[in-house]
Amino acid sequence: MKIIYIKRESNVKEVYRTSLGRLNWKVTYIKKYFLGMPFKTMHKYTHTFFTKKNNRVEKMLFI
Repeated sequence: MKIIYIKRESNVKEVYRTSLGRLNWKVTYIKKYFLGMPFKTMHKYTHTFFTKKNNRVEKMLFI
C-alpha cells in the first residue's frame, strides 16, 4: 500500500433550480490521500447537464 496517493472520484448530483428546472451535475473530485484517509481536495470540477429548461414566457397567461 502506498503512503501518499491521488484518487479521482465522479458522481452525479441532481439539483432543482426554480429558474432553470431540474439539473444534473457531474461532480469530479481529485483528492490526495495519506494512509487511506483523504486530507486535501486538490480540484473540484462541475459539469452541468440541462434535462428540462423552465421557460417563464410559455407559462404566462395573456388575457
